Amino acid sequence: MSNIVDPLVGQIAARVRTERERRRWTLAQLAEASGVSQAMISRIERGESSPTAVVLGKLSAAFQLSVASLLALAEGTRSDTEAAAGVRRRTDTAEWRDPGTGYRRRQITGPHFPAEVAEIRLPAGAQVPYPAAAFAFVRQLVWVLEGRLTFHDGDTVHELDAGDTIELGEPAERVFVNTTDAECRYAVILTRGAQP
Repeated sequence: MSNIVDPLVGQIAARVRTERERRRWTLAQLAEASGVSQAMISRIERGESSPTAVVLGKLSAAFQLSVASLLALAEGTRSDTEAAAGVRRRTDTAEWRDPGTGYRRRQITGPHFPAEVAEIRLPAGAQVPYPAAAFAFVRQLVWVLEGRLTFHDGDTVHELDAGDTIELGEPAERVFVNTTDAECRYAVILTRGAQP
């Protein structure tokens, strides 16, 4: 186990706290809405604990935000020419790592682009479940870039190989699973749907 502190923990902490305070929710109200304990939310907001992908999924569902929105971070430094042209260097984008599974997520698009695109690396043997509410008010496509992804869409299971895509329909509990002995790399493309 590494003792290296993830530099994104503080930024995730600030984002969770900001979203909770924006709604004027107490820790107890967010715990009730998300199913995440008050103690865990408090540790996350203080930057003492890095949330797992499962916890982020539950928090994003409570906030009616995508996981990508919760992980939206400050833009890296770019030259004025690159910023005007919309260029984002690999070094400008931070990668978030799930402390529970080793799942890695890197946001590809910036905050002003009309769709959210993220690159995911799912380690061999890992699985990441999300509640149905994490998919409310969004339209999403998953595109497998390398490896094999076993995708549980409610009660339906899809085996997806490199080059395969799946467009997600109505919100359902979903699980991203890598049953192989090699990493799976996929992209998630998401747009906001109708608000309640």
